[in-house]
Amino acid sequence: MIDRQSPEFLEVVDLYRRAPLLELGRLADAERYRHHPEDVVTYIIDRNINYTNVCVADCKFCAFYRRPKHDEGYVLPFEKIGEKIDECRAIGGVQILLQGGHNPYIPFEWYLELMRYIKRHHPIHIHGFSPSEVVFFSERFGLSVAEVIRELKAAGLDSIPGGGGEILVDAVRERVAKKKAQTDEWLGVQEEAHRQGMKTSVTMMYGLGESDEDRIEHLFRVREVQRRTAGFTAFICWPLQPDGTEMADQPKTDAVTYLRTLAISRIVLANIPNLQSSWVTMGLKVGQVALRFGANDFGSLMMEENVVSAAGTTYRATLREMERAITDAGYRVRRRRQDYTLIDEPPPAVAAA
Repeated sequence: MIDRQSPEFLEVVDLYRRAPLLELGRLADAERYRHHPEDVVTYIIDRNINYTNVCVADCKFCAFYRRPKHDEGYVLPFEKIGEKIDECRAIGGVQILLQGGHNPYIPFEWYLELMRYIKRHHPIHIHGFSPSEVVFFSERFGLSVAEVIRELKAAGLDSIPGGGGEILVDAVRERVAKKKAQTDEWLGVQEEAHRQGMKTSVTMMYGLGESDEDRIEHLFRVREVQRRTAGFTAFICWPLQPDGTEMADQPKTDAVTYLRTLAISRIVLANIPNLQSSWVTMGLKVGQVALRFGANDFGSLMMEENVVSAAGTTYRATLREMERAITDAGYRVRRRRQDYTLIDEPPPAVAAA
């Protein structure tokens, strides 16, 4: 449990609320340079493949999912997923982000066969199955979380993304996503993946009507896991995109809130090496400013993105535009892999088109 009355917790909440914006940015920027003293900003070329949109979690903030038997529900065939991977690799892509809904009609063997199929016919780094999906698999197929991860890893899964983190406070999760993994379950998947030698990322989607204290507790919970495992490679935060969801009446947060939240995340999460700028939800201009508020990574070219787009808010950029945004902000550009090792060779010329 996080002690919300501890001096450190109260000090961080006060800093988040009251520090002048530029002072908060300066503190975050200093922490960023402690981790990354060179003026380099990284990014990755990947593709987000949503293998199914059928889901029974009924999250109030999601505009992407469809209930079982809905006319627009789908499950992608292996061959279609393979085509998407080949298109990604053709522009220099080095990984796929593989995520879907909580689909009760897909057997566990399908997921294992998919991993094997990808590794056999379209080899690429598979960054897949959020902690919430892993918990769903565990419950649906009568396996422990450790067994689910072990089998997926043996079949070809390389790392686990931090999707579905939202706010890691049960009172918030119960209100907006009560059918999905709660805080201890979600973090338990991450910790088990780390125990099995997998690296993972971790996220926070804020703006769900939570308090400042809830946001800070989320960061403290993440920091605790990282202290035990050192398994998180990166942290990413972004605001709720409410349009088209059951939370459409929830006000959108502004760029200042995003920059304050990013900055306090960089300050609190001093044991996580990388923070991403969420230009896909905030736009390239705010994405550039984020590089002075704690972010050292520009995320992904994101050849395909469906979940945020379904809520009507997403930004697109070509490879050239994204690299230009980084250089115009005063940094050198480097491509990377999921584990943040750097890639030296240039991407295919088609990627810059």
